[in-house]
Amino acid sequence: MEVTEDLQSPHERSDCQAVNAVLGRVGDKWSVLIISRLGDGTFRFNELKRMVGGISQRMLTLTLRGLERDGLVTRTVFPTVPPRVEYELTALGHSLREPVDALAAWALQHQPEIAEANRLYDQRSQSS
Repeated sequence: MEVTEDLQSPHERSDCQAVNAVLGRVGDKWSVLIISRLGDGTFRFNELKRMVGGISQRMLTLTLRGLERDGLVTRTVFPTVPPRVEYELTALGHSLREPVDALAAWALQHQPEIAEANRLYDQRSQSS
């Protein structure tokens, strides 16, 4: 039976580069956390910074810009003094929330197993 190009895995085609580019954006830890938080509503920059513990102001700015560039987040500036800026997920961003939340849930569920595997690996590495 001959496999047509349409039935091939994305890993076997040039689509792999496109998948890697998207996963590079949405797969980093800050994007996952920001997408998850924005799924609950519209937030200002400092609200997001408080909700995403440990993120620096610069990293939050860069991550939000990248998510906006990819069409996952909208940034709305209100003409007040000082200007008020709010961020929210686009329809595309909302469509990503389910897989992002599933990944986060998997990470939390399996964290003890991963920590134990890390401990055993490090123990074996130190013995060598």
